[in-house]
Amino acid sequence: MKTNFWKIIVICAVGVALSGCTFVFQKGRRSDVEKIEELSQKLDELGHAKKLLEGRLSQEIEDKQVKLQMMEKGLVITVLGDVLFDSGKAKVRPEAYAILDKVAVVLREDVPQLNVGIEGHTDSQPIKLSTWKSNWELSTARALSVLHYLVDKEGISPDRLSAIGYGQFKPVKSNLTESERQFNRRVEIVILPQTKKVKEVKQPELLEPRENLK
Repeated sequence: MKTNFWKIIVICAVGVALSGCTFVFQKGRRSDVEKIEELSQKLDELGHAKKLLEGRLSQEIEDKQVKLQMMEKGLVITVLGDVLFDSGKAKVRPEAYAILDKVAVVLREDVPQLNVGIEGHTDSQPIKLSTWKSNWELSTARALSVLHYLVDKEGISPDRLSAIGYGQFKPVKSNLTESERQFNRRVEIVILPQTKKVKEVKQPELLEPRENLK
């Protein structure tokens, strides 16, 4: 009983993080039970995908080229930008194909119902020697390169994918040293939790009181 209680607490906490909503659970209410079951299923899907990716990418994780994290926005696969791209470039390096291939297998075969967001990030160094106007353009182009690779080479359905570039504005470390800047140059492939739209229940209209009843 104690174990089940803590499991429910964890599910509720992660559910709030994933959905951005606050739930008030009441004992015995059917809708609350359904919410718990739905959140538990979401965690199972993402947790299963994480376990599969940990197996497929074990060497890359050990080499600190790739990192897997369960975060508020979903399951985040972080690949260092220096692994994926040459400096100042947005074309995926052939040496990085194997990493994206392993990710694609899980996306295609194990979580085909889940959408995926691809986020490009750079360090804070200003653009100097390349043709990009700013780090925004570079980070966006890199995210799009990964997106096109997954669609064109791996057959991932394009309606599941989206891409965005954040430039240098969402760093994971400071930009004071080169080793720290290396961590900020990255692409995050985010497996998004499946959400369902809740039908709006119309409240019954209140009857206006009759006037001058006799």
